[in-house]
Amino acid sequence: MLNGYEPERTPMSANQKLWLGFSAALLLVLCYVGWIFYSRWHENHAINEEVTAERKEKDQRDAAATVESLGGSEFKIISFYASPGDIHRGDTVTMCYGVSNAKSVSIDPPIGETWPSVSRCMQITPKKTTKYTFTADDGKGSTKTAELTIVVK
Repeated sequence: MLNGYEPERTPMSANQKLWLGFSAALLLVLCYVGWIFYSRWHENHAINEEVTAERKEKDQRDAAATVESLGGSEFKIISFYASPGDIHRGDTVTMCYGVSNAKSVSIDPPIGETWPSVSRCMQITPKKTTKYTFTADDGKGSTKTAELTIVVK
């Protein structure tokens, strides 16, 4: 009441009541839909975080396994082989070698330029049956050797 004067209240029309009810229902529906979107986003976010963490762990395990398969921190000859091992005169052979933590490598008898690699192959054509010796040096006074024989028929 203002200065003893009370404004006259008019009842709400049917349209106003309908509009008020519609607005309230729309607000409830919007809140419900918003909650559904938020909860699904939150659940997907949590799943993605879990999958990302699992993938990261798997990648780390795979990387460690790869490093280990390539010799890790150990100085060693990973591989030294030829394919095929038996050939006819004039045929070509693929000779491959692999080392880990080597400073220099050589093949005797020489077949071309060599360098340390975890996997390197080259084509050779031996003229007669030959025994090859692969030598790896770690640069700290240690050497390792491997041998293979290519039979020429």
